[in-house]
Amino acid sequence: MQVAQLLRLDRLDLSLLWGDEALLAQEIGGVTATDLEDPARFLQPGEIVLSGLVWCDREGDAAKTGRFVSALREAGAVALLAGEETHGEVPAELVDACRDHRIALLAVPAHTSFRAITEAVHLRQRGEPSRRPTDHYALPENVRVDLDRALERGASAGELLDLSFAHLGTPACHLLTGSGRTVARTATAPELPAPRAVEAVRGRHGTTVRIEADDSVFDAWYLHLPEGGHVPPRILHEIGELVGRHRRRQDRRTAPRGRAHEELVTRVGAAYGEANGLEEALRACGLADAAAYTVVVAASGRTEDRRDAAAALAEALRHQRPLAFAATGGAEGEAVAVLAHEQAPDGEVAVRLREVWPLLHACRPGATLHAGVSDPVHRPADLRDALAQARYALAGARSTAPASAGVARLADLADLGALLAGIPADVREVYRDTVLGPLLRAGKGSPTTLLDTLEVFLAHNCSWARTAEALHLHVNTVHYRIDRVEALTGRDLSRLDHKLDLRAALLCR
Repeated sequence: MQVAQLLRLDRLDLSLLWGDEALLAQEIGGVTATDLEDPARFLQPGEIVLSGLVWCDREGDAAKTGRFVSALREAGAVALLAGEETHGEVPAELVDACRDHRIALLAVPAHTSFRAITEAVHLRQRGEPSRRPTDHYALPENVRVDLDRALERGASAGELLDLSFAHLGTPACHLLTGSGRTVARTATAPELPAPRAVEAVRGRHGTTVRIEADDSVFDAWYLHLPEGGHVPPRILHEIGELVGRHRRRQDRRTAPRGRAHEELVTRVGAAYGEANGLEEALRACGLADAAAYTVVVAASGRTEDRRDAAAALAEALRHQRPLAFAATGGAEGEAVAVLAHEQAPDGEVAVRLREVWPLLHACRPGATLHAGVSDPVHRPADLRDALAQARYALAGARSTAPASAGVARLADLADLGALLAGIPADVREVYRDTVLGPLLRAGKGSPTTLLDTLEVFLAHNCSWARTAEALHLHVNTVHYRIDRVEALTGRDLSRLDHKLDLRAALLCR
């Protein structure tokens, strides 16, 4: 097994920090894990060395690092695999030392265990049947080399697809998300509308392969060939592994941006008087100096789905290109996004989100995703008010809109129920108990009967006859019950304001 072959094992997620083609072509004779400062006496020629870098000072002792790498070179080691967990990354002085002593250096992410690497080498050395090269179902070696080089130089997903399929005549291939967004496509592939792409991902036609990555059902990637059977399955899966490596590298590169998004949302939700910090946070996210801003808050109705709310919201916004935004998970399972616009959107955000929302639900049938959209604001200092608006609109969407179209603006709060839904639950509970509590504490008769009668009476515009007919009661019985409600609550149901008090209290249940 060569070092380059180990690097290509998708499940290990290794990254090349330094090493030329000659070094990567070296055969691996064994594996040794060590954190000694001078491991030379324990090494055999041809081995790769696994090190957690516990011996390495974070301050950067270049002399100590040089001695360690020199010992590897003298012992005949073919590569150093350095763990990122101890220091968060591989120190720059270690990269320099490996370059000086010509030792290939690979980074091992925290989620990859040294045991997995050791087993991969030993399994390959023993000869794993499913990994043996074949003439018919494997990418040609020259294609593999070209793809590895393209991946190392940061080629886009579209470039990788064209390179992967070029030797097969570049068949049409789309790289799609679960919600039907096209991430990339080969030069011969036509544009695919999102609704049709969702059907393609669900396997209605063609061949589809899911890309393994740390993703959710909403932003997962899929390779889709409209004409199935034209690409050998093994080649298609190998291309899928390559695209998976590209996805994971992309996610690692964008991880710092995610922390900037979290900082922005934290500052937007903070107390007033932090305008300077908010400007800095917007600048760090690339959203400074916009003509207008919109805040969107999304949440799921099911506890098990809440971890996906941020992924679902970000995916919905990515459908709306070009759009600059910062999105992250917020408090209590909600997701928050700040959108920057070149001009005021005038309700356009909500309209576009409503178009995409059914596509998100297609990713997870039964999901109950809702979103609230603020009115546009023109100053960063007004973002906190916009966040409050979006949360209020979200509460209204959850109470009135079906999940498949659960996107609301403040302008959509067109009735009393939607208005009350945005009030905090504890406030609604206090109001309900204050107004209706006497009915529950009366101790005589059935409070449920009185509440039901009141609700039907108000729903029928306080008509005695229609209420009696709806409840299958005599009109005198309705009169008696409403008299009891008025006596217990202190409200006069001939007055409009008292009717509204009781109606609002019923809606707060």
